[in-house]
Amino acid sequence: MTLRLPDTEGRLRTYTPRRTPLALTPGTPFTSRTVFAAAHVVADPYADVSPDAPAALDWDATLAFRRHLWAHGLAVAEAMDTAQRGMGLDWAGAAELIRRSAAEARAVGGRIACGVGTDQLHPTEIGYPYGLDAIRAAYEEQLAVVEDSGAQAILMASRALAAVARGPEDYLDVYGRLLRQAAEPVVLHWLGPMFDPALEGYWGSTDLDAATRTFLDVVAAHPDKVDGVKISLLDARRETELRRRLPDGVRCYTGDDFHYPELIAGDDHGFSHALLGVFDPLGPLAAEAVRVLDAGDVKGFRELLDPTVQLSRHLFRTPTRFYKTGVVLLAWLAGHQEHFAMVGGLQSARSLPHLATAYELADGLGLFPDPERAETRMRTLLTLYGVSP
Repeated sequence: MTLRLPDTEGRLRTYTPRRTPLALTPGTPFTSRTVFAAAHVVADPYADVSPDAPAALDWDATLAFRRHLWAHGLAVAEAMDTAQRGMGLDWAGAAELIRRSAAEARAVGGRIACGVGTDQLHPTEIGYPYGLDAIRAAYEEQLAVVEDSGAQAILMASRALAAVARGPEDYLDVYGRLLRQAAEPVVLHWLGPMFDPALEGYWGSTDLDAATRTFLDVVAAHPDKVDGVKISLLDARRETELRRRLPDGVRCYTGDDFHYPELIAGDDHGFSHALLGVFDPLGPLAAEAVRVLDAGDVKGFRELLDPTVQLSRHLFRTPTRFYKTGVVLLAWLAGHQEHFAMVGGLQSARSLPHLATAYELADGLGLFPDPERAETRMRTLLTLYGVSP
């Protein structure tokens, strides 16, 4: 059978779905790279909530998806941007997610790191009415929750700090105090404005060279408290140059969903580890590729992972912050959840042609364990949009 998929010009084209999925099985943790998949959350489709109300999650399905990632040897990055942090998932919901996921990680022996931010601080009509002390206290509250759960902390970028900071010295002060009190080494996350426009000018400058200097100054002042840095700027050259300037022992975790194969493979001067949102839908395939890399086969690694870049670039196309819609669509089509509803109603954040292309690219990669189920579900979605068989 075939499907009629819409293109960006409003025309319908015929697509014949793939019939054979990739044969990908669970496996052991990796040896050559540390690889985190930033995981999405599954909304409760029956909850009577409005788009701006606190998120209602399907906890069973949310935790089952994390077990799926752990089973393939991936670590889980929890309560991050992919989990709609700041786009439907508030701090109260994130704190509960952290506690539950960390407990699940202990139960199955999975690795987990969790996002620490300041999203309990809310802007008013005149902006963020807070000083640096309040911002630091918000970070400290969240750091305590993550550390008490037994998870590693990821210090995320703060919208409040971006709005209030007067220059690089404020970032050095806030992050310096946090790192000094962190119980264990953390991951520092630099999220670019393409993922969150409110983070424009982070580290005290819109000049990325100046911002990079401040970022590296924070790391250099506390190398014993920084496990690694996650770079999400979608700029492979800048990430490569930055990782060469990191102190010995500090990892670079790529968050570049456009260039991850080349950055993870590395060059004669080093390589990046990974903390990626696209490894949510690519989990089993990404795991297989990293195991090939563990065996020293860089060519085989690239042959497996390079073909996924077209799908990733599509999911993360501008406005990049809405990439979660495609991620959740693919989770539904793959059978990891029983519906295509999202926190905050963000299932409507991408067009039908965008979703149709995501399905076609993922199907072409063999990502769906049951291609017939994926086809049936895609056909249902097309019918809801008025596309006749």
